[in-house]
Amino acid sequence: MPRNRGSRTVTTPIYVFPSALGWLAVHWQNGHLLALVFGWASRQEAVNALLDAARVPVTLWHDIGQDPNAASVEIRRFAKRIQAYAEGRRDDFRDVPVALGEVTGFQRQVLQQCRRIPYGQTLTYGELAAKSGFPRAARAVGGVMAGNRVPLVIPCHRVVGASGSLGGYSGADGVATKQRLLELEGAW
Repeated sequence: MPRNRGSRTVTTPIYVFPSALGWLAVHWQNGHLLALVFGWASRQEAVNALLDAARVPVTLWHDIGQDPNAASVEIRRFAKRIQAYAEGRRDDFRDVPVALGEVTGFQRQVLQQCRRIPYGQTLTYGELAAKSGFPRAARAVGGVMAGNRVPLVIPCHRVVGASGSLGGYSGADGVATKQRLLELEGAW
């Protein structure tokens, strides 16, 4: 059932659904994924987290678990893939179209390289910086990862500290979620 939040103008709806990784919310526009959040205890928490992450005036949302027809076939397929991933199915989501929005050339390079990290593998922040063409930018890579609006699809959880630490994670439950994802993929 659609819900409205505040008095902002409705642009495109967001979609929420449950998974073994908690509630997810996704924002699609023109066939591209704009934002994704996961790991929330309730649909409302997921909606609120996405509204914070999306930085767009989205006020209408649909629970596609309750009303699957509220979403396009493309979004329903994506939701099923995420749910299967959360249950342990391998998926790299590389074919999911993503709109990166307004990012710098550096950010685009880092996000594109991060997307290429294979399922079940990790890179350090420094290795990702080098692969992106900026070998001395490990700390800046951490900033790009922290601002990633589409985790799982751009798998920032696969980027770890050089010392073997997990580093940080901006999703729900922070580093505990990052560890859970790496364990799910057999990388930790």
